[in-house]
Amino acid sequence: MKIIVCVKQVPDAKDVRLDPETNTLAREGVESIMNPYDQHALEAAVALKEERGGEVIVLTMGPPQAEDVLRQALACGADRAVLVSDRSFAGADTWATSYTLAKAVEQCAPFDLIICGKQAIDGDTAQVGPGLAMRLGIPYATCIQKIRSATDDELVVERMMDDGHDLLSVGFPALLTVVKDINQPRVPSLKGKMKAKKAQITVLTAADIKADPANIGLGGSPTQVVKVFPPEPRGQRAILSGSVDEQVEQLVTRLAPYLV
Repeated sequence: MKIIVCVKQVPDAKDVRLDPETNTLAREGVESIMNPYDQHALEAAVALKEERGGEVIVLTMGPPQAEDVLRQALACGADRAVLVSDRSFAGADTWATSYTLAKAVEQCAPFDLIICGKQAIDGDTAQVGPGLAMRLGIPYATCIQKIRSATDDELVVERMMDDGHDLLSVGFPALLTVVKDINQPRVPSLKGKMKAKKAQITVLTAADIKADPANIGLGGSPTQVVKVFPPEPRGQRAILSGSVDEQVEQLVTRLAPYLV
């Protein structure tokens, strides 16, 4: 089974802040991590490889420093890594991103399965996975919380729903997006880290994937973020300090006037 996992390097959510001058995300000095949902996608792929055999290729689109998340993926059991990187990709929305990834996936074809995280924590659109499947002309299933069984011809999976789950049979090739409930990502071993450190990462440019300049980057994006800003603070705010008992006492004192 040949599985492609799409991952993304994102700012660590606990350090995200806005630049008050430009009203854009301040990335300088902010640690970058692998998108948490993508860690679960990677674990699902490696577990399938261990069960059924085959190969796991991890793929990301980003600047050269996105190589860090690829090496993390290699340390966790991926076999090969591909970085899709070109200045012309900058500013891509989900439409242009799915196009670019589709062109890169074609360089890795044939494949049986693509697994993505449900969404990226920096954009929260959940559009790239389905968009990628549509570009490739393959079926997809989103919000997968469990892979029940796998054969050479199909997967039986559970799709998370508000009132339970759907049970689906998915043939190959196909694309899945997964939620955090699907597994617990493994911690890379020392041997895995050493192997990842020495691994050769394939870098693909816009020319390598034969991308149409009209469909990539900011110019190929029909949607653009004009402005990002924090919501205006509402109501009164207070920070409580001291021990837990002291904070509880302060809280009770502050709430007392509002209690009937």
